[in-house]
Amino acid sequence: MKITQKILIGAVASIAAVMALSIGALAYGPERSTFTAENPADYPTFNSITNNPSLGDERNFVRIREAGVGNYVDKIQLQPGKEYEVYTYVHNNAKDSLNESGKGIALDVRLKAQVPATLKAGEESAVVSTISALNSNPKSVWDEAYISSSSAVALRYVPSSAKFHSNGKANGSTLATSMFTNGTFLGYNSLDGIMPGCTQYSAYVIYKIKVDQPNFEMSKTVSAANKNTFVKSMKSQAGAEVDYKVTYKNTGTVVQNNVVLKDTLPKGVALIAGSGNLVNNANPNGLKVSDNMFATAGMNIGNYSPGAGAAVTYRVKIGVAKDLVCGTNKLNNVASANTDNGKKEDNAVVEVEVDCKPTECKPGIPTGSKECEDWCEVPGKENLKPNDPDCTEGEPALPTELPKTGPMESALMIIAMTAIVGGVAYWYRSHEELKQATEGASKKPGKDNADSKTEDK
Repeated sequence: MKITQKILIGAVASIAAVMALSIGALAYGPERSTFTAENPADYPTFNSITNNPSLGDERNFVRIREAGVGNYVDKIQLQPGKEYEVYTYVHNNAKDSLNESGKGIALDVRLKAQVPATLKAGEESAVVSTISALNSNPKSVWDEAYISSSSAVALRYVPSSAKFHSNGKANGSTLATSMFTNGTFLGYNSLDGIMPGCTQYSAYVIYKIKVDQPNFEMSKTVSAANKNTFVKSMKSQAGAEVDYKVTYKNTGTVVQNNVVLKDTLPKGVALIAGSGNLVNNANPNGLKVSDNMFATAGMNIGNYSPGAGAAVTYRVKIGVAKDLVCGTNKLNNVASANTDNGKKEDNAVVEVEVDCKPTECKPGIPTGSKECEDWCEVPGKENLKPNDPDCTEGEPALPTELPKTGPMESALMIIAMTAIVGGVAYWYRSHEELKQATEGASKKPGKDNADSKTEDK
């Protein structure tokens, strides 16, 4: 068997470094008869020689590397934004001596490639190549190389990057994108599906994939009006004006279309209408914008390529003290950026202190204090109301009416009054009797009176 692989040597030389890896550790299929370079197959079969001088075991025929960097390997971790080259080796292992009779020529040779559309963070998947032919045994063979990513990414084929390489006239041809669906024809002198047996008719295909990661960042900051000192949090005063800024940047690897910014103002803050200003690559000096950012749908600020961004500033007025609460008011303003790849939010805070003095009923006297009421000003009688009868200088005033009492007190009063009246009557009767007796003794009855005087002598 004549070996002429001037074109192939350059590509497979970088692959030889990984051939120490056991074929048993790799996934390929199906299980099939194997051959050697010294004793190839008696019929068309693909990638079944175990001691290819450049490749080693041909069953491991799919490799990958970062585009133009280092050796092809069986496993790689992808990085967002980079391109990778997928290598597929194609060799009809039939003996060269069978080509003249046609028994060694493979017909309708096709290559089908499979690439996952996305990878989740930490997920491992594979790129797969399947080679098939109408008259090969087995009908098809396949192999894969493993890919993973530490973050969620999307994979896409780089247009027109699939190139066919061989010693024949078809060398350098660009393969159709049907390679990723139903498969595409390979060949030797043309891409007609005809590949003779032997190493000199072998070929390889390289195509590129791009690792995309749609991503973006946004932020919300605040500054005193016209100061341009934007921070996440600041202190201000009731009735003051402040400037808010909402920024967006495409930090991914794909264009983000129809980016929408939305903003929700907190209670106690009022937008100054018409103060919005947009700065981006198309408007480096700023562009006056509507107040749609505060509407339900938000404001569409356009399309942004990787690395591009925008900033929107606007002014608000903080409410006066009566519109705020006493003490510390934390006015939390939340904004969001919405894209086809997701939504992100951020906030900025303005702190406003409101010193609420208590109401006064009199200068220096808080409402509700005892001092707020009118009291008797007569010394020693300050605990009395001004209209209290005792709120006078001198002796207490006589009551103008009997005290109001209850049943018990009334009964006792009646008893007391009865006793007083009875006592007075008794005294009066006794007094009358004494008077009458006294008057009788003072009269001169004659003899009786003379006898009385005689006896006295």
